Amino acid sequence: MHSSDKTFLNDNMREQIRREIIDDLDEEFELSLEEDIAGGQLDEASRAFRRTYFHELVRLQGELVKLQDWVKNTGHKVVVIFEGRDAAGKGGVIKRITQRLNPRVCRVAALPAPNDRERTQWYFQRYVSHLPAAGEIVLFDRSWYNRAGVERVMNFCSDDEYEEFFRAVPEFERMLVRSGIQIIKYWFSITDYEQESRFRARIEDPLKQWKLSPMDLESRRRWEDYTLAKEIMLKRSNIPEAPWWVVQAVDKKRARLNCISHLLAQVPYEAAQHPDIVLPERIFHPDYERKPVPEAMLVPELY
Repeated sequence: MHSSDKTFLNDNMREQIRREIIDDLDEEFELSLEEDIAGGQLDEASRAFRRTYFHELVRLQGELVKLQDWVKNTGHKVVVIFEGRDAAGKGGVIKRITQRLNPRVCRVAALPAPNDRERTQWYFQRYVSHLPAAGEIVLFDRSWYNRAGVERVMNFCSDDEYEEFFRAVPEFERMLVRSGIQIIKYWFSITDYEQESRFRARIEDPLKQWKLSPMDLESRRRWEDYTLAKEIMLKRSNIPEAPWWVVQAVDKKRARLNCISHLLAQVPYEAAQHPDIVLPERIFHPDYERKPVPEAMLVPELY
């Protein structure tokens, strides 16, 4: 590669990393429209889209609240599966979905690696306890499809276990659907270049370095193995009762809006009727006297 080409590539990567860090900053100020959040470094088109993004996100989150109320009132049961490569943006969209919802209705299941006992169980067993009851939504941040992805690529399962998974998973999901659970499955798709830039941004950002595990770093080396595993997974587990949906996720903000909008379209929810809320009058007792809080118990007001 010519030296000028390398310089161009490095400059592009540096710009991508800078934008990635700016996007991470946006996550902490999701409801803020202040233009100085990015240090004045965004062009006008990017600023205009940020305004659209924040407006649409709040609107879609309002619809998610309506969906939540409908699920609770009707006893509907929903499972949403989020899969994708490391740094594909699954956690970001899950955060936006749950941001304004009741955790008693909508909860996240993010299971760690199985322990020694769980490895001896029926493969799907540890996931079953996290399935929703009536009136609940469960978001799986990775799911039983770990067997088709990381376990396959990293040789954590045998060929027989891998084949048995694909024999069992369609029937397992059909059984869940027959029991009244709606299953919605998303694969977040990013490019090789985009994943590298996100990983490098995490390396440079001390607030994000914890997100990089040895397994994440190894996934970079095995990019093509993961690609093949993903292609096989989508082909062998895409069933009419629980089809796969692919989210183009190179642009994080557009991916979040597109995914949430699509999710809302999958459930036939309606706005619930709520009675008017009347705040009751406070009861006053003439003999009540509030006691002062001891100084030693007070949190120092540093800000």
